[in-house]
Amino acid sequence: MIAIKNVRKAFEDLEAVKNVSLHIKKGSIYGLLGSNGAGKTTLLKILAGIYKQDSGEIRIDNEPVFENTAIKQRLIFLPDTLYFFSQYTIKQMADYYRSIYPTWNEQRYERLAEVFPIDPSKKIHRLSKGMQRQVAFWLTFSTMPDVLIMDEPIDGLDAVMRQKIKNLLVQDVADRDMTVLISSHNLREVEDICDHIGILHHGEMMIERDLDDLKSDIHKIQVAFKSGAIPEKFLQDLDVLYQETRGSVLLCIVRGNETAVSEKIAAFHPVLFDLLPLTLEEIFIYEMGDVGYAIESIMA
Repeated sequence: MIAIKNVRKAFEDLEAVKNVSLHIKKGSIYGLLGSNGAGKTTLLKILAGIYKQDSGEIRIDNEPVFENTAIKQRLIFLPDTLYFFSQYTIKQMADYYRSIYPTWNEQRYERLAEVFPIDPSKKIHRLSKGMQRQVAFWLTFSTMPDVLIMDEPIDGLDAVMRQKIKNLLVQDVADRDMTVLISSHNLREVEDICDHIGILHHGEMMIERDLDDLKSDIHKIQVAFKSGAIPEKFLQDLDVLYQETRGSVLLCIVRGNETAVSEKIAAFHPVLFDLLPLTLEEIFIYEMGDVGYAIESIMA
């Protein structure tokens, strides 16, 4: 559905995106994560056809995106900073969307008025940040895009509205095979709905994995030994991302197959051995630490 191959984009002396490749299947929800300044927004704008890449290919359904009106009529980009025409009401903005998106669904627009209970005659610029975000989603879902690209999409929304938005996203993916690309620093929300994850750092793709596979391949372990000392060769065959000693207990974040990791640890006969799952946020922190973007003493 979406193919990004060897894409590069620079602004004067800043190389924002460096030879990035990724593939997003139709009907999937892809979470694009990364440190501040990693190049996420630049990559999203290239995919939306706002920027043109310096080199490489961006294709949706095997067609280039830049200056491709037919593709852009099937795609919506929700940026971090929303833009609406000055002095426009919700109704006027809906009229504009209706005029440029052939997939506009009037019945859905009217039904979604129950989800987003805002007076359509209200001028959008006078609404709060959270209500403007609701308007953006109201118009977007009424357009019924095939591809939805979002940069920090739930910023400013309360907990109830965030859940409504997530339900609508999942419903459209399930019912229409809509393809979604989300960039967000709210990893708890991303973890709830995404099935694939990509981590970008300094413009380069570090990891691109199915979320379930990613979570099954990195573990938090805590071990202790009868002697109180850690055996000399204990960590030798483990791929350790982080380690910390608390008294006689060793806490580690290790990467690898769960069975293989457990067998290696069991061979040293620890008196205490726990293998615990990690959240996406924890995985992100430790993977970033592995490339030098780390903080200290974050184990709970």
